[in-house]
Amino acid sequence: MLWTYLAIAVGGTLGCWARYAMTVVIQAAWGNAFPYATLSINLIGSFLMGFLFILTLERLIIPPEMRTGILTGVLGGFTTFSTFEMEVLQLVERGEIIKMALYVGLSVGIGFLGAFFGAYLARTL
Repeated sequence: MLWTYLAIAVGGTLGCWARYAMTVVIQAAWGNAFPYATLSINLIGSFLMGFLFILTLERLIIPPEMRTGILTGVLGGFTTFSTFEMEVLQLVERGEIIKMALYVGLSVGIGFLGAFFGAYLARTL
């Protein structure tokens, strides 16, 4: 059990660093008038969750501690659901309902497609 917690802690740290770095790069390129960074992080994270969940369950044999460290730690630290919720709230409070609907629709819709195609890809390798 100790190794699982350690794997989650290390993975979470790496995931948080990756999220921060990606946020800095995307906001420098695209600005922050729309939450592009969080959207792209969540879409990539959804794809990776679908892909790695199936790959490490059905295709690769890795220790369960490592699998948990990757899925719960790295991807849990990388994706940003709480940030997503706060950005939705801020868009609503600013009266930007169309942007909010677009953001929620893209995040949930394309995020699901990312998870679906990630799982499909892992199964077809």
